[in-house]
Amino acid sequence: MSDAAQLTITEVRAAAEAVKAAIDRHLQAVSNSTEPGDPVVVHAYEELAAAAIAYDQILYEVYDEVTPFEIPGDDAGTGYQGPDHPEAISVLIRRDYLIADPKRLRAQAERVDESLVPGGGAEGEVTAAIGVLFGEYEPDEIAARAEEFGLEEGDSTLWVSATEPADPGEWLPEPFEGADPELLICRFDVSEVYDDELDEL
Repeated sequence: MSDAAQLTITEVRAAAEAVKAAIDRHLQAVSNSTEPGDPVVVHAYEELAAAAIAYDQILYEVYDEVTPFEIPGDDAGTGYQGPDHPEAISVLIRRDYLIADPKRLRAQAERVDESLVPGGGAEGEVTAAIGVLFGEYEPDEIAARAEEFGLEEGDSTLWVSATEPADPGEWLPEPFEGADPELLICRFDVSEVYDDELDEL
């Protein structure tokens, strides 16, 4: 086994140990609590949630497996209320980017579309470059090459929801109108907020 592989497995085990320790701290806080909304319990809960998320992420990266645990957020609501056997699913994705380097963004677009004036800086040309790049590349490729395109990744979320089969073009005028939390089967969020929480741990 290579040193890199051994290191990765060690990281998975360390993340698992962090979950165990967080469970112990949470149990101790709950058992010692004497008041509703005890801040010690709340803090222990947040630590446990962050540890569980970290373990789930590295477990998936290394072994392509996930845990059966789901940490509800503030907007968890009543949970999934859709059918047990949906006829169709809808995948909604939002990825935010900061335009960190407009010149690099423009240069990448010029390589794709020769009609763009090299080194152009007129108003609206950044938006034109964005249109060119997103028209040429799949969203996943742009996410993987964000820095190369002069972009800096921000928060992202992916929702998989139950839905009814739709006729071609039926929902295109308002594609995100039907985002119903009660039909949400699973959700995956990426944010620096989680990284900050893990650093605190």
